[in-house]
Amino acid sequence: MAPSGEKVVQMYAPRAAIYPREISGRYATLRWLAVWATQLVFYGLPWLRWNGRQAVLFDLAERKFYLFGLVLWPQDFIYLAALLIVCAVGLFLVTAVAGRVWCGYACPQTVYSSMFMWLERRIEGPRSTRIRRDRQPWSVATLARKVAKHAAWLLVAGWTGISFVGYFTPLDQLLGGLASATLGPWQLFWVGFYTAATYGNAGWLREQVCKYMCPYARFQSAMFDRDTLIVSYDGQRGEPRGPIGKASGDCIDCSLCVQVCPAGIDIRNGLQYECIGCAACVDACNSVMDRIERPRGLVRYATDRGLAARWDSRRMAARVLRPRVLVYCGLLLALCAALATALTVRTPLKLDVLRDRGGMGRLVGDALVENVYRLQIMNTAEHRHQFLIAVHGLDGVSIDGDPRLSVEGASARTVAVRVRAPRGAAGSHPIRIELRATDDAAVQVSEAAVFLMPR
Repeated sequence: MAPSGEKVVQMYAPRAAIYPREISGRYATLRWLAVWATQLVFYGLPWLRWNGRQAVLFDLAERKFYLFGLVLWPQDFIYLAALLIVCAVGLFLVTAVAGRVWCGYACPQTVYSSMFMWLERRIEGPRSTRIRRDRQPWSVATLARKVAKHAAWLLVAGWTGISFVGYFTPLDQLLGGLASATLGPWQLFWVGFYTAATYGNAGWLREQVCKYMCPYARFQSAMFDRDTLIVSYDGQRGEPRGPIGKASGDCIDCSLCVQVCPAGIDIRNGLQYECIGCAACVDACNSVMDRIERPRGLVRYATDRGLAARWDSRRMAARVLRPRVLVYCGLLLALCAALATALTVRTPLKLDVLRDRGGMGRLVGDALVENVYRLQIMNTAEHRHQFLIAVHGLDGVSIDGDPRLSVEGASARTVAVRVRAPRGAAGSHPIRIELRATDDAAVQVSEAAVFLMPR
């Protein structure tokens, strides 16, 4: 126990249950449109077919990434890294312009929390009913509702886990393995892990993930400035707050903006790192302003500079194209152009040349020297190609045997090639081995090698 008179500082505050109130309005509609759009893509992509296979598949077992007509191998990881960089810069741009709108509308944590809260309201009732029931002793009816709610949550979470793993294991194999109880241990682990993560994060933790686990909430302020659009309370117009007829400000202190907030914060206290920019409080406040016949916008998207200077929305929007935003836009366009160009000019063929380490160059007859190479060929196109092998760099150098071969689509093949050249000066001589598709002149590649002449 603390000595008498000393103040006890709590290092951790127990979580206070939050019961977000359902609200309708412009931004609520936008949030649900974002939920539908993101989840139609997430749940629907694994079912799309392309050339007889899954359209989007990160096949870790085969080390191939299928993105519609594009097949990427581990050697193409730079493209995925570039895509992640593009997404990061895009997120920085959106944050600089409009704060945490990603968190409020499209973040998976927000999306699944919205879905789970919708199920909760439909099964347990509206906010006031849930609060009353949770404060009363347990009953059979309350227990039945709780069981039904968690069953619905687990159903959604389970299908989410299956869909997620379906991006890494062909969905037909995954569902077949689940139906026959023959699913591999790793697939089973990740289905269970992602199911538990979705159920726990969206059903139990909710705003705790955004407050304590998400790093974005912590460094977001580094991307804000005084011209960033954020959900703001107009204190000059709203204060002093109080009941109608007793206050000179427009805020009647109804606390509806707090009741609808999924993070349980009071936007009237200013910008807080817990705010995810969902604008539920904007819809709530606008509905109150409509009822008391006062102008909308007491709580709205606004900039710190605009609120202080009493700018209108048009003047705030004019500050969007400021230097920071232009830099982000230029960088994003440059990265997108570079990535698109690299994918466009990318040759769907890879060749690695390895000398046979079992021997040096050997004499064949009296006038020829032979070196053996192993060609590792990757045909990253989705259809079969016929190839012709050629060699250059030495007078009289040629391929011994049939220089033609075929490689199936999206597959690799290793072949041994004997290269012969007239005997010359001892030592190493640079050559190039070329691989060219006979059915498509644009598909060709060459690699440097060394031809050894014995003494």
